[in-house]
Amino acid sequence: MLGTHPLAVQQLVAIARAISTDVKVLVLDEPTSSLDVEEVAELFRILRDLKARGVAILFVSHFLDQVYEICDRITVLRDGRLVGEYLTTELLRIELVQKMLGRSAAAFAERQRAGALDDDPPVALSARGVTVLPGIADADLDLVEGEVLGIAGLLGSGRSELARALTGVDRLEAGIIRVAGRATRLSSPRRALSAGVVYSSENRRTEGLIGELSVFENITLALQAQRGIVRRIRPARQRELAASWVEALDIRPSDIDRPVGTLSGGNQQKVLLARLLALSPRVIVLDEPTRGIDVGAKVEIQNLVGELADNGLSVVFISAELEEVLRVGTRIAILQNGRVVDVVPSDGLTADSLLAMVARPDEDEL
Repeated sequence: MLGTHPLAVQQLVAIARAISTDVKVLVLDEPTSSLDVEEVAELFRILRDLKARGVAILFVSHFLDQVYEICDRITVLRDGRLVGEYLTTELLRIELVQKMLGRSAAAFAERQRAGALDDDPPVALSARGVTVLPGIADADLDLVEGEVLGIAGLLGSGRSELARALTGVDRLEAGIIRVAGRATRLSSPRRALSAGVVYSSENRRTEGLIGELSVFENITLALQAQRGIVRRIRPARQRELAASWVEALDIRPSDIDRPVGTLSGGNQQKVLLARLLALSPRVIVLDEPTRGIDVGAKVEIQNLVGELADNGLSVVFISAELEEVLRVGTRIAILQNGRVVDVVPSDGLTADSLLAMVARPDEDEL
C-alpha cells in the first residue's frame, strides 16, 4: 500500500498522477519538500516540458532557490494577504525575503553554527546494529549530551526509518539501544517516552497534531497520556501549562483555545515541539521539523533547536535540505542504504562537500 511508503515516495506518486493527465493548469503545493537534488532536477525537467506545451503551472514553495530557477513571476502572500506580483528577473532575493517577512531580513539573523563538542562528552543515546527491514540494516549511532546531530542522506537512504527505529515506533529486528548508558528495550513509543526519548514525525498533520483540538489540548495531550487516565491533570493546570509554552515558544496567535489546524505551519510545528518538551525528555528526534513553513518560522525553529541543545537536550535533526543540516548540526551522520557510513563535524563543511559525501557510492556497492 502507498501509505506504508515514506512521505517522499508518496509525494512523487502524487506528482506523477497530477501530470499524467491532459492538464491545462497544474497546481503544485510544496512539491519538492521531500525530494532530493536529483528528484528535483527531474521534476523541473518535466515542468519545463509541460510549460513548452502550453500548460500553466502554479508552483507554491518556500525554497527560494527553486522559485528563482523555475518561475517566471513571483506572487508574495503574507498573513493571507497579497503583498504583490513581480517578475523573477526584477526582484532581488533579499527584497523577496523582506516582502515575505514584512520586515528587514536582519531581524531574523540566523543562529551561528554550533562549535566543537567538549572532550569526551557523556553519551545520551547509543545504537548498535540497529536493524528494521526494509530500511535500516546494522546501523550504529552515538548521540552525546547537548548536541544537535544532523542526519544527511539521499531519498531512500533510511532517514525516517532510522528516526522511527530510535524512538520505538518500529520494533527492532536486531540491535540494541542504550539511553544514558543503560540498555533499553524501546518496543513502543510509550516505552521510549518513559526512557526520555521523544519523536516528531515528518508528517505532523497525520502523525502529530489533531487539527480539530485546541492548542492547549494538543500541548497537554502526551503529558496526560503519560500520567494515565487515573492521574488527571486539572483543566486549570492544563491551561496554565499550555499558556506558558505558548509564551516560551512565541506561538501565534496566543489564543490557546484556537483549533490548532487553523495555525500556520510554523506555529503548528511549535505546538508539536511544546507537546514534546512538556514531557521533559533527554533526547528528541525531529524528522523534517521545518518542512513546508515560511522563512521566518524556519529560522525560529532552527534557533530554538540550538537553544535546546545549549540547555543540555540531545537532538537528532533530520532534513532533506543539506544547508539546514549544516546550519543546525554540531556533527553530521551520513546515511546510505540504511547504514551510518560516517559521522563528521559540521565545521568546515559546505553544502557541496556534504552532498559529495552523501552521494558517493557505498563501499558495498563498489
